[in-house]
Amino acid sequence: MVKLAFGSWGDSLSCGSIRAYLAEFIATLLFVFAGAGAAVSIGKQTSGAAVDPASLVAVALAHALAMFVGVSVATNVSGGHLNPAITLGLAIGGHITVLTGFFYWVAQVLASIVAIFLLKYVTGGSAVPVHRVAAGTSELEAVVFEIIITFALVYTVYATAADPKRGTLGTIAPIAIGLIVGANILAAGVFTGGSMNPALSFGPAIANWDFAGNWVYWVGPLIGGALAGLVYGGIFIGSYEQVAASSDLP
Repeated sequence: MVKLAFGSWGDSLSCGSIRAYLAEFIATLLFVFAGAGAAVSIGKQTSGAAVDPASLVAVALAHALAMFVGVSVATNVSGGHLNPAITLGLAIGGHITVLTGFFYWVAQVLASIVAIFLLKYVTGGSAVPVHRVAAGTSELEAVVFEIIITFALVYTVYATAADPKRGTLGTIAPIAIGLIVGANILAAGVFTGGSMNPALSFGPAIANWDFAGNWVYWVGPLIGGALAGLVYGGIFIGSYEQVAASSDLP
């Protein structure tokens, strides 16, 4: 069951909400900078050679660690989404209003763009890899792949961070979220890049002005996040009022 709540301008533009947007911006910037930075660093060391198993593991580990830290530093202020797909999934389940979620999206996308341009500057204009569908994988297959891995990510967010009944499990939420990000990149990296995050893919696309196939990294993750919100948030958790009363999320 969908539990969308539009919200009010007063709540979405309150001091607390603005602090949450700033926290999302900073945490997402740090996450994207570290994750994309690892890819740039590996590309420099390998002279742009094709991704090998060791490089894939390194990129997955960098994203896992960066996600763990990003969620940890933002949770107390914004809930630590760092990802429009997570925000959408939580909105579907009634954990955040649509209006506030829109401003989260703005903060996350702007943070990714700023992070990539900062990365290009500090690396002397190094090329930042753009997420692409691999040869031999159709765009439809890539969308389904991104749906599945993003579903796993947002479902993990619900189970460990958003469920009011999570109890002490909430203390390991950032670790669990980081681990599923790393595991999904290992699974999908050579096929789709393992984005799970429209903002993460959009920043490099803007910096390179290359949007070929970028729609895959919006459609797939957003559908996956929405489905996780419907399944876990819509079925296993109560109404928006109950969630708002028992959850730390805004």
